[in-house]
Amino acid sequence: MSFEQAESAKLLELRNKIDAIDEEIGRLISARAECAQQVAEVKKASLPEDAKVLFYRPEREAQVLRKAMERNRGPLSNEEIARLFREIMSACLALENPIKVAYLGPEGTFTQQASLKHFGHSALVMPFAAIDEVFREVEAGAVNYGVVPVENSTEGVVNHTLDNFMGSNLKICGEVELRIHHNLMVSDVTNISSISRIYSHSQSLAQCRKWLDAHYPKAERIAVSSNAEAAKRLKGEWNAAAIAGSMAADLYSLKIIAEKIEDQPDNSTRFLIIGKQAVPPSGVDKTSIVVATRNEPGALHNLLEPFHRHNIDLTRVETRPSRTGVWNYVFFIDFVGHVDEPLISDVMKEVATRCADLKLLGSYPRAVL
Repeated sequence: MSFEQAESAKLLELRNKIDAIDEEIGRLISARAECAQQVAEVKKASLPEDAKVLFYRPEREAQVLRKAMERNRGPLSNEEIARLFREIMSACLALENPIKVAYLGPEGTFTQQASLKHFGHSALVMPFAAIDEVFREVEAGAVNYGVVPVENSTEGVVNHTLDNFMGSNLKICGEVELRIHHNLMVSDVTNISSISRIYSHSQSLAQCRKWLDAHYPKAERIAVSSNAEAAKRLKGEWNAAAIAGSMAADLYSLKIIAEKIEDQPDNSTRFLIIGKQAVPPSGVDKTSIVVATRNEPGALHNLLEPFHRHNIDLTRVETRPSRTGVWNYVFFIDFVGHVDEPLISDVMKEVATRCADLKLLGSYPRAVL
């Protein structure tokens, strides 16, 4: 047998093996989908006929994804394994009732990307023009969940999201962390050698400031409402470029001429999942609260001291002006743990005695993907 024949025979053997594995994977996915349908029927049977069934359980899905990552032995990365399971769960859930998700649009934004990363591509994701519109859609029951940005590792907190929580009864049900990669893109009519204006969101322009200074120091930087809006504007403009994500380039048929132009290679944005129901513990959780302090010396120290004494990890403390007083402030605090844990519950009670007002925004699974 020649070398070519031996190679061909080996490839045929491996392909037959892959076909057999694919057949088994397909059978197991179908079996999982049937089991998910049975779970849904059990849930329906245990509730009154007009009751709303909660098919999506954030804590359960976080546990499944973590277990999938723990079982992974390679060669695929843990994140890739989790993404595959995320899509399988999304498809199984959609058999009963696809999740409706509102996100800060328009199409092609990083918030849409975060929505699909968290809920999978079988979810029905719908763009809205403003953060307060996303809150209203969830509050009205028109959608099951909303996705809004809350902070960027380079440019800091998204204040409009925090402000909406002050007047809302919605809960934080989860979080998504998304690595942000910015790309410079042009349309099919752009004269690349004559680019004199660059469109993007103000935060994206700030995150790419050094790169722009080095490569397009004379180009006018024009801030628009979103990166997707920047990409949309390029059609018909021969002297313009846009900074946006790869999803926007695909959506608007643009050509990327420079990839990953962000100044910080670890640039990432955190998004919050908002909904109506409280989330039970998943085992690896975070809690978010908003606290109004009394106008007195040492108020913040007194507020944070119980967390320090009980060795509770604070992951974020953010200050915002209160709407009820000229010089009063509220603090948004994130920390590790779930409010149903005895220690966290006790600390919350103690903190409540040291402040003017305390509002639980939610306890939820820490970001898995």
